[in-house]
Amino acid sequence: MNKLKDGIRIFLPIILGSMIGYLIKDSIDYNILNQPPLSPSSAAFPIAWSILYLVIGISYCIYRKKYNEKKTIILYYVGLFFNLLWPLLFFMFKLRFISIIWIIILLLLTIKLFINYKRENKISAYLLIPYIIWLIYATYLNIGIVVLN
Repeated sequence: MNKLKDGIRIFLPIILGSMIGYLIKDSIDYNILNQPPLSPSSAAFPIAWSILYLVIGISYCIYRKKYNEKKTIILYYVGLFFNLLWPLLFFMFKLRFISIIWIIILLLLTIKLFINYKRENKISAYLLIPYIIWLIYATYLNIGIVVLN
């Protein structure tokens, strides 16, 4: 039973992220948008997000092996919800300005999750660092696309 729970905790972000990717695939207009300097190829996103979702899931799984703080668990799922809705806002609904606000909230939620994890499980916290860096970069890209388009 524990292995099943661990598997769900690790792979849930990847499964949900893949479902969102499938849902928005016909709405993605990244290549036709004016992009800010240092914008990656569109091919980089599925690779980066697959790795990040896996690390996010591993981080949460490690945390849950020893800790059960309700506020931190809720924070994790709220952050995952914000993460999964961002591509819908940005690509499907073309709500580019709102997506800036949304991703900033996501970044703040993730930083708070990092802080909560760090108090109880430093490994879980440190595993979130690449995700936080990516969110800062994604916020820059989101703002740049809004300004240039």
